[in-house]
Amino acid sequence: MARWKRSSDGLPRRAFLKQGVALLGAGGLGAASVAGAEAAGPPDSPPWMKSPGAGMSEYGSPAKHEAHVKRTAIASRPGTTGSGASRTPLEALDGMITPSGLHFERHHSGVPDIDPSQHCLLIHGMVRRPLLFTVEALMRYPRVSRIHFLECAGNSGVMYNPSPPNLTAGQTHGLVSCSEWTGVPLRLLLEEADADPNAPWILAEGADAAAMSRSVPMAKAMDDALLALFQNGERLRPENGYPVRLFLPGYEGNMNVKWLRRIKVSSTPTMTKDETSRYTDLQGDGKALMFTYPMEVKSLITRPSPGIGLSGPGLYEISGIAWSGNGSIARVEVSTDGGKTWGAAARATPVLPRAITLFRMPWKWDGRPTVLKSRATDDTGAVQQERDRFIAEHGANAIFHYNAIHAWAVQANGEVKHVYA
Repeated sequence: MARWKRSSDGLPRRAFLKQGVALLGAGGLGAASVAGAEAAGPPDSPPWMKSPGAGMSEYGSPAKHEAHVKRTAIASRPGTTGSGASRTPLEALDGMITPSGLHFERHHSGVPDIDPSQHCLLIHGMVRRPLLFTVEALMRYPRVSRIHFLECAGNSGVMYNPSPPNLTAGQTHGLVSCSEWTGVPLRLLLEEADADPNAPWILAEGADAAAMSRSVPMAKAMDDALLALFQNGERLRPENGYPVRLFLPGYEGNMNVKWLRRIKVSSTPTMTKDETSRYTDLQGDGKALMFTYPMEVKSLITRPSPGIGLSGPGLYEISGIAWSGNGSIARVEVSTDGGKTWGAAARATPVLPRAITLFRMPWKWDGRPTVLKSRATDDTGAVQQERDRFIAEHGANAIFHYNAIHAWAVQANGEVKHVYA
């Protein structure tokens, strides 16, 4: 159990549980009174207990009552049907693993319909043995499984705007998801191709109509890079790179090239359109940052949040997610008074490197307006900055790599809105 620096209205978990039990007995947390229930006998059997249920299916689906939980803020570029993004509904989920069907999407020219029997991966350039791999051949190699998040560099980019957006947590921050990725370590194939040990770069190219491509440091390729074939235990879905994608733990999403068809070992970065005109950060002084690969430490309160407000004064649990492309989440703090005081939130296990970490903190709301914030620290010592300091350092011209502290305003009626505070 995390030790607490008590905030003005935070509660240690032991007190939270004690008061929760007392309130539950009085119906204080929404529980209906059960006084006299034993004398009245068991409740009537509901309709679903009176006849056999549905049969089995070949592939499962979510409950019909959860049909509203779907990707959100789906938007394509004007004149296109598949060049754009959809977002994960973060506020509707609870757990470190994102269901594959709710994993965010970002495409540059739609989702290609690839026949795996016709797809190949070429490794060439500064190698002694250029190699061509079929998907069937890749499936024969030793595989590893790891749990990691994937975040688009443009996630939360709307927060650069001068006014806070009137959007949900998922609509604002939902270009991040976390999965179990299974595949072949890229270094095995580079070693088999006898890549030049002095070559510092590779180029990864996808098989979509945009031929989306990025330069990747060889050091990353030889470290923890994967050729992902499976996601959350099943074969990759088309929108996530079927039949094979490059996966670079912690690096910005655009570098995790989907529908991977070519890797070229080179002496310099290739300077493709997706790392020059795009995915660079224009700063306030007019200069642009390039090759800012790892996604920085970040956190977000998902409950309460817009659309998930409070029903009145009482005991609640503040919960959310934190992640860092540079390592593990070492600490998450929550403020319930706009940043005047902070309390350490409990991190849910497992806490894994470059994976989403859940955090929770009990809170007794007195019904007065206030502002909620979360602040994450990773195991490199990096800490989220307040928004005003972040904008002062980076300017407001960029749309990528936003990771400042986020604030929710809780109003007296329990409604939750974005606020810059």
